[in-house]
Amino acid sequence: MAKVVIISGSPTPTSRLHGVIEVAKSELLQAGLTVDWIKVRDIPAEDLLYAKFDSEAIVNANALVAAADAVFVATPIYKASYTGVLKAFLDLLPQKGLERKIVLPLAVGGTISHLLAIDYALKPVLSALGAQNILQGVYVLDKQVTWGDQGQAILDDEISTRLQESLTQFVQEINWHTSR
Repeated sequence: MAKVVIISGSPTPTSRLHGVIEVAKSELLQAGLTVDWIKVRDIPAEDLLYAKFDSEAIVNANALVAAADAVFVATPIYKASYTGVLKAFLDLLPQKGLERKIVLPLAVGGTISHLLAIDYALKPVLSALGAQNILQGVYVLDKQVTWGDQGQAILDDEISTRLQESLTQFVQEINWHTSR
């Protein structure tokens, strides 16, 4: 069974990004994939900031990435870039930690002005980590995500369709990659 690891760079546990990830995770599980979720905010700040490569939390997170066939990298966009907490974690991955992995970036931002943050801020770092198969990212505006009565994220029709199309391509790429 193919393995996906989600890396969430959100510093808050109940963000719109978290809601979108929940929707995506459900789709990936329905597609028969094994899914692990690294919530970078749960890694001790001291381990991230002091680059404690040997800390148990970092070693375990890096092992999940190493064992994955694909990586779903998700971040809110602040000041036209991905979060510092995500950057701190990506800096602790091995130099070629994303080599031979399918990567799908996703970002949530408050304005369309930050749409290109995936292409100009996040993708270069993913590429530097060895990723060669980086799919077209999904950019979600804050206003495209609302909350239902049960606390679940509700995506507007346009973003729901775009996310579903990207996840379908992601699953197809994973299946093709793992069947070789």
